[in-house]
Amino acid sequence: MTATVAVLLAPEMRRKILSGEAERLLAGLGEIRSAGDEKLTEDRLAELLRGAAACLTGWGTPMLTSSLLVRCPDLRLVAHSAGSVRRLVPDEAIQGGLQVSHAAIHIAEAVAEFVLAEILLQLRRPDGHDHGMKAGEAWFDLRARHLGRLLGAVHVGLVGAGYVGRLVIGLLRPFGCRISVHDPYLSAGRAAELGVESVPLDTLLSSCDIVSLHAPVLPETRGMIGAAELARLRDGCFFINTARAALVDEAALLAELRKGRFDAMLDVFAEEPLPLDHPFRGLPNLRLAPHAAGHTADTYHRQGLSMVQEIGRLLAGEPLRHPVTPAMLATMA
Repeated sequence: MTATVAVLLAPEMRRKILSGEAERLLAGLGEIRSAGDEKLTEDRLAELLRGAAACLTGWGTPMLTSSLLVRCPDLRLVAHSAGSVRRLVPDEAIQGGLQVSHAAIHIAEAVAEFVLAEILLQLRRPDGHDHGMKAGEAWFDLRARHLGRLLGAVHVGLVGAGYVGRLVIGLLRPFGCRISVHDPYLSAGRAAELGVESVPLDTLLSSCDIVSLHAPVLPETRGMIGAAELARLRDGCFFINTARAALVDEAALLAELRKGRFDAMLDVFAEEPLPLDHPFRGLPNLRLAPHAAGHTADTYHRQGLSMVQEIGRLLAGEPLRHPVTPAMLATMA
């Protein structure tokens, strides 16, 4: 019997996420039902999902509510070509046996590379060299002004050791730098395997040259970096947030950055897009990005192909490689 797969992606998103390879693989899986440009109401979703064994979702797919899922008893897998499934599938559906996969690992790869690039840029300042050269600054004065530091000689602190945090650790380790991690779910044994120190948050903030956030937003992490925590950062520290804006008290961060004690890089904000008149835009010790860390053309294609492959595994009776399990729900973004 031919399987049915529903693609719950708007055409523009489908073109972005599915490469030619992914489309060919998808076409060979069975009957493919595709969403068009129409609004995906619950009734329209029910039509697309009727009799489907699996569906491919992504950014822009509406929530698959409990009332909708009751109408789709044949649905066995939701393959989500993005990261978080919090606003897509109710926890109780996953706990009740609906299989869900997500492409978070591929987004994490892009974020980890972005973080490494920002760290190296901060330590060596090639942009400063370039601008000074083009402006005719004196050769030896320019070199001295941007002398820089070696990554292997600094102390890096990571808040969170989930997908992104672990990948950042893997990218940092060849440089030989000291790495401290704060994550209440990181066991001593796992920390030893990763080659990092597990430390309290206050210790990490006060001792590290670089602090990068990689924690999910949970009740216990929301606002975890407030005025008191920011005051503990050492002078000259480099603070990075590519995780979620809700982890940080933005007003406190703005006030602390205005003192000029440390530099920062922000990729996430409480209001996105960031308003044109936001004071963050005028700070010389702050670099900004438009929530871009997890976005690359290659990442998009990996996300889509990975989830099409997950559907293929389901239909072939093979284990999934990127499942979202009930045990993960309490700590995932």
